[in-house]
Amino acid sequence: MLPLLDSEQASLGPGDDAGALLVRGNEVLVSVDTLVENQDFRLIWPSGLEHSAYDIGWKSIAQNVSDINAMGGYATGAVISLSLPKSTSLEWVKDFSRGVAEAVKQLGAEKLTILGGDLGKSQEISVTTTVLGECEHGKILRSGVQAGDRLAVAGRVGAAGAGLSVLEQEGQEQRWSRAVCRIVEAQCRPVPPLESGPRAAQAGATAMMDLSDGLIRDAGRMAKASHVNFELESEALKDYALRLEAAADLTGTDPMSWVMFGGEDFGLLAAFPEDSEIPEEFTVIGVAKPTTGRRAILKVDGKVVKPETGFDHFG
Repeated sequence: MLPLLDSEQASLGPGDDAGALLVRGNEVLVSVDTLVENQDFRLIWPSGLEHSAYDIGWKSIAQNVSDINAMGGYATGAVISLSLPKSTSLEWVKDFSRGVAEAVKQLGAEKLTILGGDLGKSQEISVTTTVLGECEHGKILRSGVQAGDRLAVAGRVGAAGAGLSVLEQEGQEQRWSRAVCRIVEAQCRPVPPLESGPRAAQAGATAMMDLSDGLIRDAGRMAKASHVNFELESEALKDYALRLEAAADLTGTDPMSWVMFGGEDFGLLAAFPEDSEIPEEFTVIGVAKPTTGRRAILKVDGKVVKPETGFDHFG
């Protein structure tokens, strides 16, 4: 953590999916994310699809409440900073607001209140959302995995990555089937499993984080933070790949590559003690092993995989 950003009031600073601030003896979770035009979305995708303001508003909420969810908490308040070119219409802003409101409602973030925000001028659209949250069962870090813990995922895995690949296909929108459209929606309107974070915490999860940068990259981060090795089994993930076959047929991509490396699903990766009862919506995909050296090792089907491989926001 940078000394310049250190604070005595912070009980948990940067490094996990959300920070924690002590307020009158209670902890408040804090997370912030930014969506930038031509980096995180395109107004017109190569496929021809126009990216609506509604979807941008939706995603600005989804990716932030996901971070609170990954700590085992629930979101309680948010502020949104919206920077727009001067040419942006009022209807665009209204549509964005509708997306925010519908995401709060449909994702099940009923305790979340939009507290305010800021509006400014810029050369491109930029949305920064800060969300506050609370934990009923104590915050869950990504650094608590113990050797012998079972590793499990909940929510979507690979769908958003598949949707991004479809969106990047030149002039293909007219060829999309209903199945492909649903996969594209996973990228534009992600659905984090908001009930699963608190349920995992209540079930005794030792560690948790959201899948924003892909299973392999994020699993590598959790293994490193916890000083353990991870051994994953692709067979346990095959059902996720099967759901992406429509996009695979269109793009000529192995669907398992999206499951392993695709980002922005905002599902959950959690670790549970060997003898714990794992919530039914989680799928066990591997186990944590003790390290034998200084670096955490990530294996899939017995083969070492570089955890740096995966979705890259700066790519």
